[in-house]
This record gives sequence, structure tokens and C-alpha cells, in this order.
Amino acid sequence: METARRASPASPEAVRVTNPGGSSPFVLTCDHASNFLPPEFGTLGLAAEELSRHIAWDPGALPVARHIAEALDATLVETRISRLVIDCNRPLDAPDLISAISETTAVPGNAGLTEKQRAARIALSWQPFHDAVERIIDNRLARGLETRLVSVHSFTPVYKGKSRPWHVGIIHDEDRRLASLLIAALQRLAGVNVGINEPYSPADRVYFTLERHARSRELPCAMIEIRNDEVSDEAGQRKWAARLSTILASSVLHSEVSNATA
Repeated sequence: METARRASPASPEAVRVTNPGGSSPFVLTCDHASNFLPPEFGTLGLAAEELSRHIAWDPGALPVARHIAEALDATLVETRISRLVIDCNRPLDAPDLISAISETTAVPGNAGLTEKQRAARIALSWQPFHDAVERIIDNRLARGLETRLVSVHSFTPVYKGKSRPWHVGIIHDEDRRLASLLIAALQRLAGVNVGINEPYSPADRVYFTLERHARSRELPCAMIEIRNDEVSDEAGQRKWAARLSTILASSVLHSEVSNATA
């Protein structure tokens, strides 16, 4: 599994768009792709090893998203700054937009921020990410291109002492056009425990990117959560990417999403 990237003045931009002209109807986001902390944040008061934990990012999610994007010729939008700085998959009024405690770990560098400091973090990472997603979707819709938004995440096998049995979860709200197809196909895989709105649901405020950019436009969408021990190495990442790519490609081939009812 990738470890924490060292902060450098030559750090990459806050958001990266890969294959903006992709032919696939799918636009992928990886909202927690990176554990990078820009130099001005130091380690936010955390020990260096903490930055490789799930509190800083979604381990394994980005390689899976990249493999899916490559397989489908899809556009991928990824964050390039740790969610410890600011969580791009939260509304601006969310209490965990900038967490002073992540899971059970205190984050000293996030305590007692001023409004000016919060605004700077929004401008640094949150706004560029959402501007990029909005720009990609607006451009596609202006060209009359079918568009579906899929967000790729990973989750920790144990959260606050509680084990999570699911290998993968599909998160959705009342629009189940895409989620139902993913769930049904994943449930046909031998030995795969599929969570439906597990380990999170939209009620946990984890659906924000999809609400902002897909649901507001009535576009089919779904959030994919893979347990991160399933994607801790390249073999697992490729296995899950192949599974998900096949399912998503099949939905396009048979026009199932377009014909399904919500």
C-alpha cells in the first residue's frame, strides 16, 4: 500500500483531472485520493505514521479508480490533498468538514481554526475540486453527452472497535438507477458480502459530491466503498477494478441505466 507522500514545495496541484475527453458516459471521482499535506501544515501535529492511516485518505481507492477509468476510457477527477486538511466530500457547513478529531484520533492542527484559516483551506482544496467536477459535467452536458457520476472510496475494516463484514458497499439515495445494477451484479459474485448503504449512507453526510453534481442534475450516480484490506496491493486493486469495470461497461452496453426506473 502507498505510504504518506512527503510534503514538498513542488507538490502537485490540489486536483487532478485525467482523460477529460473520455468517451465513456462515466465520470469518476476519488474524493479522498491522497494523504499529502502541503508544507505549511506540517503534520498537523500528528505522528508521521498516522498519515498512512485511513484518517488521512482512502487507501487503495485511487489505483482502483485509475484502473476503472483506463478500462472504460472514463474521466477521473481526484483530490491531491489529504482530507485531514479539508474533506472535499462534505458540505461547507458540515461539522466534520475539517475534523479536530478523526475517528478517535485528535488532530491538533485542526483545533481552534479562525474563519480566515477555514476559508483558506476551502480555497486551497475544496473549491478547486468541486469546480473541476462541475466544469467536466457542464462541458459534457453542453455537448449532449450522456453522463453518469461514480465516486470511488475505501473504508477501514474496523471502525471505533466495530468490525465491518462487507467487502464492498454501494451507497445511494432514492435514485437507485445505477446503484441497483451494481448491487445486483456484485451480489452474484461468489464470496462477496455486499453492503447496501453500508458502511455509510447518505444520512451520514457522505453523499455530498454526488448530491452536488449528479443529483442536482438528475444524473444517474452511485458511491462505491471497497474495504481497504481488499485493495491493499496491486493484485487486489486490479481485481476490484476489473469487476467494477465489467459491471459498469455492461450497464452501458445494454442501456440498462437509461431504461431503469428510479
